[in-house]
Amino acid sequence: MNRLITLFVSTVLSIAACAQTAAFEMPAFVNEVVNMKAPSFPDYTVSIAKTGARPGKLSTAAIQKAIDRVSAKGGGTVLVPAGEWLSGRIMLKSNVNLHISEGATLEFTGDIADYLPLVDSRYEGADVKSLGAMIYANNAENIAVTGKGHLKAPSRECEITGKMDTGLSVTAEKSIESGAAREATLDKIYMPTFIGPVGCKGILIEDVTLDGSIFWNIAPVYCENIIIRGVTVNSHGHPRTDGIDIDSSVNALIENTTLDCGDDCFTLKSGRGEEAVDLGRPTQNIVIRNCRVKRGVGGITVGTETAGFIRNVYAENVVMEEPRMPLYFKTRRPRGGGAENIWIRNVKVSKANGPAIQMDMLGSPSWMGALAERLPAQPVGKVTPRFSDIHVDDFTVGECRLLIQAKGLPEMPVENMTVTNVKSKNKNIRLQDVGTIEITFAE
Repeated sequence: MNRLITLFVSTVLSIAACAQTAAFEMPAFVNEVVNMKAPSFPDYTVSIAKTGARPGKLSTAAIQKAIDRVSAKGGGTVLVPAGEWLSGRIMLKSNVNLHISEGATLEFTGDIADYLPLVDSRYEGADVKSLGAMIYANNAENIAVTGKGHLKAPSRECEITGKMDTGLSVTAEKSIESGAAREATLDKIYMPTFIGPVGCKGILIEDVTLDGSIFWNIAPVYCENIIIRGVTVNSHGHPRTDGIDIDSSVNALIENTTLDCGDDCFTLKSGRGEEAVDLGRPTQNIVIRNCRVKRGVGGITVGTETAGFIRNVYAENVVMEEPRMPLYFKTRRPRGGGAENIWIRNVKVSKANGPAIQMDMLGSPSWMGALAERLPAQPVGKVTPRFSDIHVDDFTVGECRLLIQAKGLPEMPVENMTVTNVKSKNKNIRLQDVGTIEITFAE
C-alpha cells in the first residue's frame, strides 16, 4: 500500500486495509425524517393569468394577488402556466403551492426597487434586514414551490449585483452584531437568495429547475420540516452560488436532486459569532440521499457558519462528478458552535480537484486576519468551535489531489473521526491538530 502521511502535530492515527464491512448503523432520526408528511393543499387553483399577469411584462403585483387570493380562501395552488413570465420578489403565504408548470419560465428582475421594503433574513450567518429572497416567506406554514418549469435569475450585470456586498469579514460581523450594519443600504446590498423561507414550517420544493442564480439558491432559515426533492440547480460559473443551504433549521429531507454550482452544493449552516451562539438555533436531523453533484466547491459541506451547531446529519448514495472538495468541513475560530454526529455513506467521486476530504478550522488571513494563523493557540471560550464524531463509510474516489487534508485548532483538535472502506489510488493524508482518526481501506 502506497501512502504518505504528513503529521504536523501529535495525532493518534490508525490506518489499515480490511475487507469491506458496514462501519455504522443508520441513526434513529433518519426514519423519522424520511417519513415526514409532505404539505398538501386544497383543490383550489388560481392562474396568474387570471389576476393580470402578462407574458414578458413585469407581473409582480398580479402574481402576489393570486397568492393572496388563494391564501384568503384557505389555501390551494397558484398556477404559473407555460410561457415567459417576469417578476420581482413574491411572498408565499400559508397553505399556498406556487406551481411552475412544465414549459413555464418565471424570471426575476435585477432591480433593487422590485425587492423593497427590506425584510428579515440572514446573510452569511448574520441576521439582517435585506432584500430577502426572490421567492420569500416569513412565518408561513404548509408552503410549496413545485412543478417541472424553470425559475430564472436576473443577469449578473443587474443593479443588485452591481452594488452587492462581497462577504462578511470578522470586522463586518462585529458591526452587524452591534447594530451598526443591521440593515442593507442601497449602496451595499446583502444579496437575495433565490428561494428563502424564514421561520416557516412544512416546506416542499419539488421538481423545479433553478437557472443562473446570483447568490445562494435554496436557503431556508429557522425552518422546520423541509422536503426538497427532484430539484435541479444550474449555477456553475457564477461565484457565491451555493446550491442548498439548510441554515439553523431542523428536520430536512433532500433527495433525488442534482446540483451544478459555482460554490458549495449541499450545505449545512447555523449562524456565526456570539449572537448566533447565544441564540442557539442548530441545524439538525438532516437526510441527504440519492443525489448528484456535477460541479462546485464543496460537494457536501458543513459550515463555515456553525455557531448554533450542526448535528445529526445522514447522507447516503451521492454521486459526484467533479467538485473541488467532495466532503468539506469548515469553520473559523470566532464562529462558535461546531459539528457533531455526522454520518456519510456510499459516496462515489469521479474526480476531485482538491482534497477528497477537506477539513479547515482556520481559514485565510484575508478574511480572518491573525486568527487564521495556527499559533499562538487561542483561549477556549464561547466562540471556540468544535468538530467531533464525524463518520464516513464506503467512500470511492477516482481521482484527487489529496485523499484527506485536515486542519483543526491547536486549542480544539478534531476528535473521533472515522473514514472506513475507502477506495482510492491516492492515499496521501495530511493532518494538523487532529486528535483521533481511524482510516481503513477496502481490499
